[in-house]
Amino acid sequence: MTLGEKLKELRTEKNWKQETIAKKIGADNRQISLYENDKIIPAIETIVKFAQEYNVSIDYLLIEDYPRRPLYFKDNSIIDKLQIVEMLTDKEKESIFNIMESLAFKNKIQNALDYVKLT
Repeated sequence: MTLGEKLKELRTEKNWKQETIAKKIGADNRQISLYENDKIIPAIETIVKFAQEYNVSIDYLLIEDYPRRPLYFKDNSIIDKLQIVEMLTDKEKESIFNIMESLAFKNKIQNALDYVKLT
């Protein structure tokens, strides 16, 4: 996905008009359109502003097929814990990742059940 495609996708996910993001980053609608259509490449300062507004890493914006990651985490202790995981063996990492995936799946199911109860 190109930078322009990513910028457009991020904006539409937030249901923002081009005018909205333009005001937030100090640009105009025409520039946003040119960026999203890959007609021009934003300056690095503008890319940083996009990353901050959309809370995505600059790597994600600039590198094709790079995984989407947040620029900021709500809980920075997660990063500290991930550094600990890097010290583990591959088998230990796999065990931790399986537990994490299981818990995430459990939460998705619980959220779906809670939603069904509300409707």
